[in-house]
Amino acid sequence: MNEKTIKELAIELTVETTAICDTIKDRSVFKNQLLRFCSSIGANSHEARYAQSRADFIHKLEIALKECYETEYWLEILYRVNSIDKSTYEKLINKSGTIRRKLIASVTTAKNNS
Repeated sequence: MNEKTIKELAIELTVETTAICDTIKDRSVFKNQLLRFCSSIGANSHEARYAQSRADFIHKLEIALKECYETEYWLEILYRVNSIDKSTYEKLINKSGTIRRKLIASVTTAKNNS
């Protein structure tokens, strides 16, 4: 099985979200928030690879998890204000959900192995 890493999924989500936000003419506050939190998922999970300790590793993954939740919030806002359609929303929410589940599993494993 060739499962994608959190980093790979986060990059895909950021690229897809950026492309979609480029097509939205208004709602700059919402778009900026979405892009900020979405891109932070991958940045924090990537940074976790070079953590100074297990606690630092867990902390960085937990930040990525929080950013993932916030990404889902801003996606829902853009969907509810009709800036993105249902299929786009569902596609991005599903990808974010996959990342979220992987982050939860990674944090749980790291905490259990402490």
